[in-house]
Amino acid sequence: MSTITESFLTAGQLIAEADGKLLSIVGLSLQVSLTAVFLAACLGLPIGAAVAVGRFPGRKPLTVILNGMMGLPPVVIGLLVYLLLSRAGPLGPLGLLFTPTAMVIAQVVLITPIIAALSRQIVADAWRDYEEQLRSLGASTPRAALTLLVDTRFSLSTAVLAGLGRAVAEVGAVMIVGGNIDGVTRVMTTSIALETSKGDLPLALALGFILISIVLILNALAHALREWAARRHG
Repeated sequence: MSTITESFLTAGQLIAEADGKLLSIVGLSLQVSLTAVFLAACLGLPIGAAVAVGRFPGRKPLTVILNGMMGLPPVVIGLLVYLLLSRAGPLGPLGLLFTPTAMVIAQVVLITPIIAALSRQIVADAWRDYEEQLRSLGASTPRAALTLLVDTRFSLSTAVLAGLGRAVAEVGAVMIVGGNIDGVTRVMTTSIALETSKGDLPLALALGFILISIVLILNALAHALREWAARRHG
């Protein structure tokens, strides 16, 4: 039996037996990413709605900036957050560097523009349909934005899921600010990179299978929600 075949079989065995180290890494990954997505949604959804509904100077350039920030290089974000949290940085005294909190901060910075840009487009589409009706009811801009956020909540969930998928698969930023410390900040993506470099293919493959499964499930769920929302408003 070849080494590669043995690695795949061992990886399957690790998953089937719910290996403790494997579960610990997956658990930390989900904890960090879910926390980051929750915070990013709290920031990104109101920003997206405000840009979609509001009429203020600089709105169009802000829209362009939001769309452009969807492609921010993760390593650059990691570097900036590292400088912010390092001992010489403004938040250095908090001692957050190389902790899960630092990883959450990096992911929030990375995925907030994604959620904001996608939610802006969704709310803007709804605003074109309901602007006249909401204006006739005397709704203020903040009230209109909140109403549309609630009305498009199922479509907006796809933006949140997109952010979650991006967060779970992130490696560059979390590696820089987390340090990939065993049992402390080692998540799926950083573990895959490390174990592959060490030649421990079974653990890397097992984590890879789980990561791919999570991403596929998130994409399938997002697609199902988009289809359901389209039929609901159709």
